[in-house]
Parts: sequence; structure tokens; C-alpha cells
Amino acid sequence: MIKLKQRLAVSLLALGITSALSAKPNSDVLIPNQSFTLPNGLTVVVHEDRKAPIVAVNVWYHVGSKNEVPGKTGFAHLFEHLMFQGSENYQGEFFEPFEQVGATEQNGTTNADRTNYFQNVPTTALDMALWMESDRMGHLLGAVDQALLDEQRGVVQNEKRQGENQPYGRRVWTELFRTMYPEGHPYSWPTIGLMEDLNAASLDDVKQWFRDWYGPNNAVLVLAGDIDLATAKQKVERYFGDIPASATVPKMKTWVPERKESTRAVLSDRVPQPRVMRVWNTPPTNTTEANQLDVVAQILGGGKSSRLSRRLVHEEKLADSANAFGWAQEISGNFMFMITVKKDAEVAKVEQILNEELARFIKDGPTTEELEQARTVIKAGFIRGIERVGGFGGKSDALASCQVFAGDPNCYAKDLADYEAASAADLQKVAAKWLAKGDHTLVIEPGEVALGAQEEKPFSTPSKVHAVKPGKVDSTFKTVKTDVDRSQGVPKTATFPDLSFPTLQRAKLSNGIEVVLAERRAVPVVQLSMEFNGGFAADQGRKLGTSSFTMAMLDEGAGDYDSLGLSAKADALGANIGAGASLDGANVYLSALKDKLEPSLDLFADVILRPRFADKEIERVRATWIAGIEQEKSRPNSLALRIMPPLLFGEGHAYAMPLSGSGTAASITSLTRNDLVKFHQDVIRPDNATLIVVGDTSMAEITPLLERRFGSWKAPAATLDLPEVAAVELPQHSRVFLVDQPGAIQSNIFVGQVVPSTKDAKALDFDIANGVLGGEFSSRLNMKLREEKHWAYGSYSFTQGAVGQRPWVAFAPVQIDKTIESLTELKQDIGAFARGEAKISAAEADKIKLNNVRSLPGAYETAGSVMNQIGGILRYQRPDNYVELYKQHNEKISLDAVQAAAATIQPAALTWVVVGDLGKIEQAIRDLKLGEVKVMDADGNPLR
Repeated sequence: MIKLKQRLAVSLLALGITSALSAKPNSDVLIPNQSFTLPNGLTVVVHEDRKAPIVAVNVWYHVGSKNEVPGKTGFAHLFEHLMFQGSENYQGEFFEPFEQVGATEQNGTTNADRTNYFQNVPTTALDMALWMESDRMGHLLGAVDQALLDEQRGVVQNEKRQGENQPYGRRVWTELFRTMYPEGHPYSWPTIGLMEDLNAASLDDVKQWFRDWYGPNNAVLVLAGDIDLATAKQKVERYFGDIPASATVPKMKTWVPERKESTRAVLSDRVPQPRVMRVWNTPPTNTTEANQLDVVAQILGGGKSSRLSRRLVHEEKLADSANAFGWAQEISGNFMFMITVKKDAEVAKVEQILNEELARFIKDGPTTEELEQARTVIKAGFIRGIERVGGFGGKSDALASCQVFAGDPNCYAKDLADYEAASAADLQKVAAKWLAKGDHTLVIEPGEVALGAQEEKPFSTPSKVHAVKPGKVDSTFKTVKTDVDRSQGVPKTATFPDLSFPTLQRAKLSNGIEVVLAERRAVPVVQLSMEFNGGFAADQGRKLGTSSFTMAMLDEGAGDYDSLGLSAKADALGANIGAGASLDGANVYLSALKDKLEPSLDLFADVILRPRFADKEIERVRATWIAGIEQEKSRPNSLALRIMPPLLFGEGHAYAMPLSGSGTAASITSLTRNDLVKFHQDVIRPDNATLIVVGDTSMAEITPLLERRFGSWKAPAATLDLPEVAAVELPQHSRVFLVDQPGAIQSNIFVGQVVPSTKDAKALDFDIANGVLGGEFSSRLNMKLREEKHWAYGSYSFTQGAVGQRPWVAFAPVQIDKTIESLTELKQDIGAFARGEAKISAAEADKIKLNNVRSLPGAYETAGSVMNQIGGILRYQRPDNYVELYKQHNEKISLDAVQAAAATIQPAALTWVVVGDLGKIEQAIRDLKLGEVKVMDADGNPLR
């Protein structure tokens, strides 16, 4: 429920919200809204968008970790978790009523400045959503007891462990901001808190936190979507009007600490390559200078053709990535460079180049071309973002953020004006003012973690200037009477909106390429995806990773453009263009602004038809690719998913490769240009292609444009020959594979087997059964290991869509001292589920089926979601009305069929993979006798 890198995540989210540009803001970049305030101080913002029968319900509380004090850090985030555990009038997981009505995009997040809770619900379920949100706002404390606090404390601590168990995750962000902000600054401690503080949190502490800050006068409610002002006023007053105000959150003064000297520190961690992070303190949100620094960040490190990426990644080949970004928070901001250095490169040389490029920018400023390109990229990102009413960075987030931090839901209009008005001289000046001194450089280098390095240092008492204490409740706040009888429980949703999926239109180009179009007019964007059969599976008979590597090379130079030239041209057009592969397919995609469609299509055609496969680009991408494989192997989850498919399918099988499709270091090292050209000739051909188009266009408009670019493309004489995916048998007995991760503070447990294809007539039966076991937040595995035992931040199960047999996998990252207990619980619960000893109840099955059906109206809000569904229709040879058939199948499937599908899982044939510190867990796992135990290295080679 919280982003692992809280500070970074909120900054990027804020960029997605406010990064827009238009000389004269128009309907493409504005979010029309109306506001009102209840007598108790609750501010409500309403945005009407009737494209889908859903309403985004987004509640922001103006309280975050900066409102804490040392010794009691992590309270804001801990309370976010507690508020998902039911209320005085609803006893149970907060997610359950929302799952029953088909809510989408449901989550909550905390950062230094605010806590939010959000979900998209069908229009007819709005009363339920408002009842639930108001019940936890006004009727929570009676439901919070010691057992609940202990439970969620354990969940949060495992969330913290999960983040710190990742490469570059241990102590990095805590130490970085402890250095950037002086003692007592409320941004100096991490949002997730210190482990000692979480352990010390008492029931009285957390209840007082709620009393102090969680009143309606400290909240903003945004309703966006299928709603109007009159309806919003009536419903919000009815559900929220009787909640009394609390003390008002005191407004903190801006505090941007001045740092006059450059400082530097080095941390050792078990990481595959060095990373350089350089940070400055900068102005807070809603300031012109903060917006100007966003443009500076885009020019210096915002994309492939940015200055740092151009020099460090493409020219000097010293780094695998070089990024810059600014993020502005309420009382201060930061600007950061993050450079992942090649394993054998000199960090000092990288830092020297960073110094040179920054000094050059401060001295000379940006070019006119760079400035215009940055503006276009930012504008295009904003337009794409406001297609959604809810979720991370959608319209409701934009409006809530502006209302909370600026007191005006339309504050983004100022950002638009700032971006448009920013001149080259302005950017040069703002960079010189804020980025010329006072930086801190943190280098994370490969090495062993010193003993005691995991211990957290406490924070000292804050300065009196920024001590936060609640005052008295403002006597002007009043409550209003309501007719809501909360003893009757959650309002029942009796009816649901009809499913609406766009009609698919079909046509053919003169060379036989089929075009499938779904018109969507919400934003002036057209998205295209040229789809090909033969993805990772087409690596069979080739070197592993050939499909992914070839597709990744398509946009590394094509037609008249080298790699940087192609990226710069796409940025200048505001286009997103790229290519990739999946288990059974490959695609090249384009997202184009409507008014730049034709030149964007020219680039799209170049990438598909005329890739360069230049040797220098192959070698550059190869080095970065191999570094990426090492990164996969350093992350416990991705490491397990690298080695698991070969164990499930057997060596030589079409699916026996890392689930990412990245291949191995050896296979990628051996790839030649001829290998890539051969794959392109064999797979990227018109008789293996279908073109999906979704967006602001018509078949009459788009077909001639496509014909002009692809109609003369001819298939090669050689017959299209894609490998068949062979069926495999389950193993005769369970097997256990262990991978050592010395020093790990969690064990990452994975267990799986193969199950029938996505195309199987009973695939949905199994998917519903899997939903009961581990597919949802309230499913059995998560309820056991997270909510009941609080040994894990989450435990789920999933299937990967596949033309052949699918991999089914359950997983749980657990605290390392509960590894054996967690394995025991997983074995018992999965076994009892599969054998029918713990039968699926009608309520459990109905919850999954109803969620599948009732989420459909909101599932296709965006063009991207429509495109993904069309891709599945094509890949699995489904009828065009598949979405309607899917709805009907869910409604008709019997409990007996779901129970029978659970037996697809064979407890005696499961394959277990555990990644953790074997010095602490190996012998105890062997003593469990789950099956034959083997220890493997990170490449899947047996060690013992």
C-alpha cells in the first residue's frame, strides 16, 4: 500500500500530474471541475467525465511523515495500513466490499506531506464507496485494538524489510535525506519509519494520531468521472456531513536548507554495479523555479537523447543509465541525478563528466531545440496521463494535489504557464542558482555489508520552529444531521452498469495485413501496435534472448536515423515508440499525438521495416543488457523467476528461459548481427503481422495512412516457420531448489507447476480457483501470511498467459526467521486447497466471479487497456465479442467446476524455489522434507 521509495515515487507522481505545456491551455490539458466545502471543513472537488460508467473516489488527508516527531516515525504510514482493516460499523478487510462490486485502481499511499486512499467504482456503487470512506474517517477508533496494531505493525515491518532486501535499497534513501536535511527537519526521516519507532508505537499513540489529524477539515475528497455537482453535493453531505472536525493541520513554513559545500559519501552493498546519486535541495512545490527545474531535468537526463544519456551511455559508454529528475514537496524540494555505472568503468570519470555537463549547462543554457523538445515531451506525458480519472497520477490525483498544497484545484494551470514561459535564460539562471553548490554525492558500490550496517541510527529531537502540535478545533466548523443509519451496514449495490467495449472494426491492407481498430476519442492520441506471432518461444533453436534483444534493437536506429537521432525525433513529435517481445509474441508500438500522427507513423514504419542493427549500437546495448541480467540476478524475486521456467518446463523447451525473456549472459554475449537480421527476416514479416489501432481516428482516416507506409511490404519467399510449443508432464515428486543470498533479511519463497493453456476451454475455471487461493488481496494466501501471521508484506499466486501450458506460481517474501513456518503454511494451505480438503465456498467463488464481471465497465477506461484486450483476442484466437462471452462464462460457471479446477494443482508435483541466506535456513528446509533438495547458483546451475 506504500511505494517503496516514498520520496522518489511521489516526485515522479507529481511530475506526471503537473508536467504539462500549452501556450493557451485548452481542453486537451485542462480538467474542468467544481468545488464545495461542507460545514465541517471537508473540501470536495468534482470533475465530470462520462466516457465510462465509473467514479474515481480519491481522499487526500493533509498529513504525512513530516507531521511526525523523532521517536515516533512511521506513524502516518502505519495508520494508512490500519485504515484498511475495517471500522466501527464494518468488521472486516476494507477491500472486500470493493472487490464485490468490481472496483479497480484501489490502493493507498503515504509520503512526507499527505496520505491518500483511492478507488474507481461502478457508478451504481458510489454510495457504498462513500459510506466506506466516511466510516473510516468518522468511525474508526473503536475498531482499532492491540491485536490489530500488532498485526499491521508486522506487515509494515515486512514491507520495510522487503524494500531493504533489494539492491540499492538498504539504507540508501534514509542516509541520503538524513544528510540533505539538518537535524529536526521533517524531511530528514523516512516515511516508512525506523524499526525501533515502529516497535515502540503504542495503541494510545496511534489513536491520538488519528484524533489529532484525521478530521474532515484536513481532507480533500475528489470525485471524478460519471458524476455531476448536484449528485456529489447530496451524497457527500449525507455520508460525511455529520463527522466532527479535528484540529486543523498547522501549515509549515517553507524550509529549504541552504548547503554551501559539496559533500560525498560511499556505501557498500551487495549490488552488481556502482550507482552515483547526486542531490541538491531546491524550492518546494507550486513555485515557478521548481517547474523550471523540471524542464532542466528533462534536458539533462530525461530520456535517451538527453545530454547525460547521450554522453555517458551512448558516446563514452561508461554508464547503463543516466537520469535526472526534480521533485517538489510542500516545504522543500530536491533535484537528483541517478547514474548506474558500468561494472568496469571508473566512477571518478563518470562524476567528472557529470560535473562538465552541468557546468556547461549553467554557463551556456539549453539550445532552442532542446527547450522545445523538452516542452513537447512534458506536454505529451500530461495529455496521456489525464486520460484516466483515477489511479496513480490520473485526473483525481491532479485535482487533489492542487487543492491540498495550493488551495486551488486548478493550480496546474500555473504550471502550464510556467513551462510555456520558461526561456533558455530562465533555465540557465535557475540551474546556476540551485545546482551550482551544496550538492551531496552518494556512491553505492559493490561490496560486503559491514557488520552493524543494518542498524538504524535514531533521529534527534526536532527544532522548535518545525515542531508540529495540534491546536484547538476551530469553532466555526459545524456538523449537519444525516439520515444514514450505520447500524444497517454497508449500502448494498443492487444494479451495475452495462458492459461497454468498443466495437472492433476490421480492414486489410493490400498486402494482406489485417487492421483492427477501436475508436476512442477521450484524448487526442492514437496508439498502434504491430503484433507478430513468435516471441520468447521463437528462441527455440536460437540463442536464448534472441527475440527480446532483436525487438529491443529495432528502435536503436532505423531508416535515416541513428539511435540518438531516432529518439530525438520521437521526442520532438511527442511520440512514444518502441518494441518488445513476450512469451508467444512480439510487437512494435507507437503512441502518437493526433496532430503529429503522420510524421510519427513515418518513424513507426522505419522501426518495423528498416532497422539498422548497427554494430556499435549492438555492442552498446549488449553491454547494458548483460548488466541488466546481473541486476535481475541481484533481485530475489526476478532471480527466482529466471530459474523457475527451466525447472517447470525442462531444458530445451520453448518456454525454458527466464520469465523476463532476457536470456543469459553467455547467450547474449554470443549473439551476432546476423542472428538479429535472421530473426527479423523470419518473424517480422507482413504475413505474420496484425495491426491494432486504438484512439482518436477512424478506419477511413487511418487505412490510407497505413497503406502508404506498409502496403508494399512483401513477405519473403521462405515459408513462415514458428516452433510448436510441446506439452510437458508434471514431475513425479516435489522438488526444492535453493539459491543463496548471503545477508538477506527475507526469504523469497516461490512454488509452481504448469497448468493448461490460456486457450484451454477450462482456463477460466482455473483462474477463478486461483483467485480464491491467491489472486486477490483478500485471497487465502495473503490473508494467512500477511494479515493473520504478518510474516510477509504480501503473498499471492498468478498464471502467465500462454499459448502452450501456462506457468502457475505462488510466492511469498517472508522475514527470514519465519521461513520454515511460512513454507509449512504454504504447503498445508495449497495442498488442502488442491485436494479439496479446504473446499471453495460459494461466497469465495462468487466474489471472484462477480469481481471479474463487475470490474469490466471500468477495466477499459484507457486506450491502452483496450489495446491489451485486443492483443489477447488476437493471440489466443478469440472472437471479437470475447469480452461479452467472458462475462457470460463468469456468470454461468458452477461452484463444482471451480472446485474441480482447483485439483489442477498437484501438491505432490510442485517445484519450490527459495532465495535467501542459506546459512540461516538451508538445514531447516532440508529437515522439512518437502522434496529432493538441490542448491543452485544464480544462473540455475546445480552446486550441491
